[in-house]
Amino acid sequence: MIEVRLRLRRGAFDLDVAFASEGRLVALFGRSGAGKTTIVQAIAGAARPDAGLVRVDGTVLLDTTGGIDVPVERRGIGVVFQDARLFPHMTVAGNLRFGLDRARGRSLGIGFDAVVDLLGIGRLLDRRPHALSGGERQRVALGRALLAQPRLLLMDEPLAALDGARKAEILPYVERLRDELAVPIVYVSHALEEVVRLATDVVLLAEGRVLAAGPLATVLSGADLAPIVGGLDIGTVLDCTVVRARDAHGLATLRFADGDLRVPALDLADGARVRARIPARDVALALSRPMDVSIANRLPGAVGAVVPVGDAMAKVAVDLGSTRLWALVTREAVERLALAPGVRVWAMVKAVALDGRSFGLSRPG
Repeated sequence: MIEVRLRLRRGAFDLDVAFASEGRLVALFGRSGAGKTTIVQAIAGAARPDAGLVRVDGTVLLDTTGGIDVPVERRGIGVVFQDARLFPHMTVAGNLRFGLDRARGRSLGIGFDAVVDLLGIGRLLDRRPHALSGGERQRVALGRALLAQPRLLLMDEPLAALDGARKAEILPYVERLRDELAVPIVYVSHALEEVVRLATDVVLLAEGRVLAAGPLATVLSGADLAPIVGGLDIGTVLDCTVVRARDAHGLATLRFADGDLRVPALDLADGARVRARIPARDVALALSRPMDVSIANRLPGAVGAVVPVGDAMAKVAVDLGSTRLWALVTREAVERLALAPGVRVWAMVKAVALDGRSFGLSRPG
């Protein structure tokens, strides 16, 4: 359990946030200047807010009302930055053992060999940082932070300095940290694809305020995402189960709470849990059941809301049951189809819109 309440004013910037999470990886998501790094610094103890509370698993690290402000070195928090900040004169093994030295007698059962295996860095132990790729340096930085036996791991834009190939290299290791270690993670990012792939919970931030906070699928499927990623990029996030990973047509079937989806074949076992994001621009609407169309995914529902976007477009929420699916259509289409709350519609989703190579299909937490 992570609980954070912070108020801080620095010049023209005013931060006033509160959120709590029991998720394994909570993402602080927003544009540059939203306050993400300031929150991380306050949690770590590197920045003192004007007022606030930080509590991790029942341990109070900051309580300005009660006069509690645990020093940085005693908070037991691991931090991984955008740049790995490894010691250049030490080997990989030396950098990792430095993390062990910082544990100060704490033990969460995170051993040297286990971390090396988890992060796949056994062959790197004798190298120095200059001989590592960017992704390898970040994996070593993660290992060093973990070996300090942290009660909480903070990751501040850890992939921002990496190119696409290096990001693809390290993302599976972050997933393993989330899934296999009992260390909660606060992950800072302004990259939607990282958040969709990794987060269990999301805190949506803008201009020093929390717009929404909660489970990823709930927050990122809401209309409040539009001010951050743009009205054309809103969508729906679904946690799914693989019913069939590949059929004779090279397609997979995913099941979510209110139906099935056909997507390109997956290199996963039947029964695996995956997460898919459907961009609103890839959803079309019809008033009657579509028959002679090539689109395989056709889902019945009812209009839940119509929200204008600019002069020409509108977001239409389609309630499928417990799932709200967003479609982006023209205002002309809204008028022509008389779309309004309660109107029964069919939502059509192209299979290609769910291809993980483009839209963040991933294993959920």
